[in-house]
Amino acid sequence: MTLQQLLQILRVRYKLALIAFVTTVVIVTVFSLLQPKEYQASTSLVLDVKADPIAGMLIPGLGSPANMATQIEIIQSDRVANRAVQLLQLDRAAFAIERWKEATDGRIPIENYWGDVLQKGLQVQPARGSNIISLTYQSQDAKFTSAVVNAFAQAYITVSIELHVEPARQYAVWFDDRLKVLRTGLEQAQSKLSAFQQEKGIVAADARADLENQRLNALIGQLASAQGEKADTMSRQKNTGTELSPDVQQNPIVQSLKSELARAETRMSEISGNVGANHPQRVQLQAQIDGIKGQIASEMQRISGGSATATRVSAQRESELKAMVEAQKQQVLALRENQDKLAVLLRDVESAQRAYDLVGQRMSQTTLESQSTQANVRVLSPAVEPLIASGPKVMRNILMAVLGGALLGAGLAVGLEYLDRRVRVTDDIVTPEAVPLLGVLRPPQTSISLEERLIRIGDYFRRRRRTLRTAN
Repeated sequence: MTLQQLLQILRVRYKLALIAFVTTVVIVTVFSLLQPKEYQASTSLVLDVKADPIAGMLIPGLGSPANMATQIEIIQSDRVANRAVQLLQLDRAAFAIERWKEATDGRIPIENYWGDVLQKGLQVQPARGSNIISLTYQSQDAKFTSAVVNAFAQAYITVSIELHVEPARQYAVWFDDRLKVLRTGLEQAQSKLSAFQQEKGIVAADARADLENQRLNALIGQLASAQGEKADTMSRQKNTGTELSPDVQQNPIVQSLKSELARAETRMSEISGNVGANHPQRVQLQAQIDGIKGQIASEMQRISGGSATATRVSAQRESELKAMVEAQKQQVLALRENQDKLAVLLRDVESAQRAYDLVGQRMSQTTLESQSTQANVRVLSPAVEPLIASGPKVMRNILMAVLGGALLGAGLAVGLEYLDRRVRVTDDIVTPEAVPLLGVLRPPQTSISLEERLIRIGDYFRRRRRTLRTAN
């Protein structure tokens, strides 16, 4: 359809279009004027993305779009709506209870009913590029409107605290039970360690081990000295009993007797040339020489017996030291075994202590979290009672009615035209392309209007294009 056809249709059916236009404008205007006034109140909430003061760390994704969407869903949840109903005390108001009974016959809780009613007028919008959420509510009572918005804000903060505290309380109970078990395990490990120390008489394990090792090293050194002394005495015993033995050579008595024997033998050789064998002086001197030799032999025998005694003493001392070293080794080995067992018990105690301390630390943290009354949400600007009604917007509705009425009138005119087609312009004549339009009969007119001139100019150009198309 061309603009010329549309103008011709509207010119012919302007009464229908005008009636539809006026009717639409009048109905919308009367409806807008009869509508009761509505008031709108808003509040803003800001999400705090700082580090958790109890945990001491920043919660990942706290300022992410997903978290903002989650918070919006929480605000629009039934739990927040029910809490807002309780804050507004609608569950105790007489008119609210009466309306609830009339609407539901008491089949659902009153908090759920009024929560659904309040949610229908609540709008939640996040501010783009920030952590601010706006809550808007619209109703016919200005005071009630602001009260509902503030109640939803407070209910959301309370529910946020509960959602943060409830898991912490559950974890605190679990950690408390676990802490009791770990405390029992720690006490048992400490009891085993104490009993083992008392049984083995261990006070300072490291100091005693060092002392016993020192004793063992000292005994080993004494044993080595005794073995060297035994070898020396055995060597002396093998070579003793002769004049050339070191003990005899080094003995002063033997040396003194040998000197005395040498002097006696010298005198014997001096008097042997002057007196006979039976001379009393010679006999006396010979008896003296024999006595000295007997003394030397007796002294050499005594020295040989002393070497044997020293050898026996050295061997006995070696045996005793070997037994002492072996006993000390067994004691050191037993002490090391006790140290190993003690180390295992100490590790058990330390492990139980670490687990107990870790769980105790987590329990302290969760206990603090379970007692927290602070949320990461703050009211940026609380709602106040609106003084000016936000609706109905009469002028806006009238403008929309004007636009809608014009479109409705034009639509009705065009629709009726298609139901009852008439030839009003040359474009309404449907002819084959080979049959040209010869002319248009018009009634005589003394003057031509601007509309008619435009129509004629349009007809001229269309005929011109058809002629050119036919010629080509």
